[in-house]
Amino acid sequence: MNVQKINDLFRGDINAINLGVEGFADTLRQLGARATQVDWKPPAGGDVRLIGLFDRLEQGEATGTVDRTAANAEAIKRVLAGKPTLIDIGIAEDVVPGMHKKLILHAGPPVTWEKMAGPLRGAVIGGLIYEGLAATAEEAETLAASGEIQFDPCHHHDSVGPMAGVVTASMPVWIMENATYGNKAYCTLNEGLGKVLRYGANSTEVIDRLKWMAAELAPILRKALHAHGPLDMKNLIAQVLQMGDEGHNRNRAGTSLFIREMAPYLVTLDEDREKLARVFRFMNDNDHFFLNLTMPSAKCTVDATIGIEGSSMIYAMARNGTEFGIRISGLPDQWFVGPASVVDGLYLPGYTADDAALDIGDSVITETSGIGGFAMAAAPAIVKFVGGTPADAMNFTRKMYEITIAENDTYQIPAMDFRGTPTGIDVVKVVETGILPAINTGIAHKDPGVGMVGAGLVKPPENCFQDAFAAYVEKYA
Repeated sequence: MNVQKINDLFRGDINAINLGVEGFADTLRQLGARATQVDWKPPAGGDVRLIGLFDRLEQGEATGTVDRTAANAEAIKRVLAGKPTLIDIGIAEDVVPGMHKKLILHAGPPVTWEKMAGPLRGAVIGGLIYEGLAATAEEAETLAASGEIQFDPCHHHDSVGPMAGVVTASMPVWIMENATYGNKAYCTLNEGLGKVLRYGANSTEVIDRLKWMAAELAPILRKALHAHGPLDMKNLIAQVLQMGDEGHNRNRAGTSLFIREMAPYLVTLDEDREKLARVFRFMNDNDHFFLNLTMPSAKCTVDATIGIEGSSMIYAMARNGTEFGIRISGLPDQWFVGPASVVDGLYLPGYTADDAALDIGDSVITETSGIGGFAMAAAPAIVKFVGGTPADAMNFTRKMYEITIAENDTYQIPAMDFRGTPTGIDVVKVVETGILPAINTGIAHKDPGVGMVGAGLVKPPENCFQDAFAAYVEKYA
């Protein structure tokens, strides 16, 4: 371009497009020119190592070494076709694969007793007392440290557990089946809020409640479920999103719908009226009862994608209070972990951030499947529980479309013109954009035996996504 043409360019009306530093666009506007600011940043935040990996991935896709698009299309097809169905309640030792008396399942990636966070230790102690393997907390701690007890993630046994996630042999569990693909998932029944095992509490009242749940609650619900027949959880979750729940930390509509489904069958059971009344009261007093149904629904849905060659979709996210971990469809047996994060939240009266444990629980499986934090736009009232504003809830959901593979064809958000929830987290998109999955969660006390202290929002550690991406490129590109 010659000088004359350059001069002609600047004599006319300038409509500049500015990428990067907004100050350049501001200066042009101050000089009377029009300027459009583009929200752009270099891939992977400009990290040279990661950009090199993207180059390798691009070359691999160009030469046909890996067909990530096709693999992810198959993964999301399985997710959208999945049909989580509640079929029964059983005892963990009888139905959970590999379960035995001296095995304790926990939330998150693998962790040893020595590295367990306070809430998880508290829940393990309570689990050992509940099983009759220890009489006191002191005995339980000694046993846990002895090497006689085996610890394993719930995820290694087709299971999920909220917060500490502890499952022991004689606990009753929901049995969820993916009716499309036949795989199953398991989860304990929800105890309620406050001082409960999943938050690390293990007092006599906690153990007594668990024993009542096993002896009375679970058998009665099982009879009602058998009378009802298999319950379509996908349809139920779709309904709760229309009613102001998001399927993770707001479950009021879900719990209400579940009670409505079961009530006609419960009242016809040949059971003592007071026992039935206790079952109804327990569910009615616990808005989170539905959480332990959405979690195995999500797990049996996304587990259908395990082992798809070339897929970069995340099929599990989980935290144990020490580490946050993810697993990838195309790298099915590996955990990629980073340090558990501090939760930014609202606290119950008498508690502050100084009392809080780090992020913990398997309940982030809901986000992995396209609900929970990814569907916060459907549940603006949740901000009363986890913090933020209704506008924040909408923005969280909008952001998640940038890191997911598809929009859900069943889970839809009324406030967004019934747009499907963002579903199927692509680890490549997470690293490329720098946008981390939106997660809302409960907060446990950092010390064993105390329980719940609040709820809030949390950002997962970035390194576990970067490590998973690097391993994916190494294998496939």
